[in-house]
Parts: sequence; structure tokens; C-alpha cells
Amino acid sequence: MRQALIALQFLTALPVHLANPPTLREQGQSLVLYPWVGVLIGALLVTAHALLQAAAPALQAALLLALWVALTGALHLDGLADSADGWLGGLGNRERTLEIMRDPRCGSAAVVTLVVVLLLKWVALWTLLQGPLPVWPALLAAPLLTRAGLPLLLLRTANARPDGLADQLRQHAPASLCRVSAYAGLVLACALLFGAWTALLATAASAYLLRRAMLKRLGGLTGDTAGAWVELLECVLLVGLALA
Repeated sequence: MRQALIALQFLTALPVHLANPPTLREQGQSLVLYPWVGVLIGALLVTAHALLQAAAPALQAALLLALWVALTGALHLDGLADSADGWLGGLGNRERTLEIMRDPRCGSAAVVTLVVVLLLKWVALWTLLQGPLPVWPALLAAPLLTRAGLPLLLLRTANARPDGLADQLRQHAPASLCRVSAYAGLVLACALLFGAWTALLATAASAYLLRRAMLKRLGGLTGDTAGAWVELLECVLLVGLALA
């Protein structure tokens, strides 16, 4: 139960209170439950969708996206913003990129990237809401698929900063249980989107290319690039489903 609360506290802005701060060992163990935090986020979005049936599609899409951001506390959007600034300002240099990513201030690349990604997500949701198929599988599958992928990304990718949180989480994560949980989440997400093979393949290809870009530029991942990975994959999946 405590590991579940730790995962919720880290990945969401839900009001979770722990009697004592989590240790690094407990945070690593909580990786097993990341996919199921994605299920909870998706379930809350599906519930909101059911309550907003009377709203116009454009407004409903905007409210769902706002709730999505609020539920996650913009955690991954912050990583996306820092990564965008680092990638543009780093000019291909590893140390310069990492230095810029440590800066909490947002540059023009961060602002433009956030606007484009959120705009694409909003229009994709709007399109899906007006389509012939129910939108609830996409709302449930998108956060599940990306949170299921996170433990695999952390376990299989070196850390760009040896003292980074991602490296410490990997050291304490129960690797076998994480893989079982992650693959179960991925299978469930694919089952929810059965038939949407183009969108799923585009998401898988993007996951591979983004990881490759992290390795090429930084030699591994950081917490910021992991957050960017989540946001960009959600965007690719939603846009792919809207285009189908």
C-alpha cells in the first residue's frame, strides 16, 4: 500500500499524504506500480468524459486536457520544457545541454514546444470526440501506455547523470516485477486500442527514436527527458488515433 501511495505522490498531484518521506529504496520499489497509476489517471479522465457529455466537443476536449494536466501536476510538461530548451540551446554539446536543462527558467524553445504539444493534444481529443468511435479507450490507454513504458525506459537506459534520481531509482527497482507489470500494462493498452495499429506503431517508433536521441546527445536519460518522452508519446498516440 505504501508503494502505491509513493507512486501516486510522485506521478500525480492527487492529495496523498505519507507519514514519513519515502526512501530511495521505496521509490525504486514503487516503479512496479507506475502502469497502474496510469490506469487511475485514465479512469478519472473517462469519468470526466462521462460527466461532460452535454458539453460541446471543443470545450469538452479543453476541459479533459486541463484535467489531464492538473492530475499530473504538469510533471512531465516541466520535463518537456527543460528538454526543449536544452536540445535547442545545447547545440549538440552534451555538457551544455545538461547545464541548460538544470536551469529552471523557460526559454523560447520551451514555450513554443509546450504550446505546440498541448495544441496537438487538444485538437486530437476534439477530433476523437467527434468521431464515430467511443473516445474512452484512448483516454484510458494513453496514460496507461506511457506509464507502463516508463519503468522499461528507466531499467534499459543508462543515466546521463550518475547521481541522478533515475539512476538511484533503477538501483532499487525490483527489475523482474517491473518488467512483468510494465508488459501487462502495455498488453492492456494495446487491447484497448485493438485495431489502431498505425497509431500504436507510430508510438512505438517514436519511443525508440526518442530513446536513441537521448543516448546520442546525452549518453542516457535524465528525469527531464523521461518526462518529455511521456508527453511526446501521448501526443503521438492521440494524433495517430485522430488521423486514423
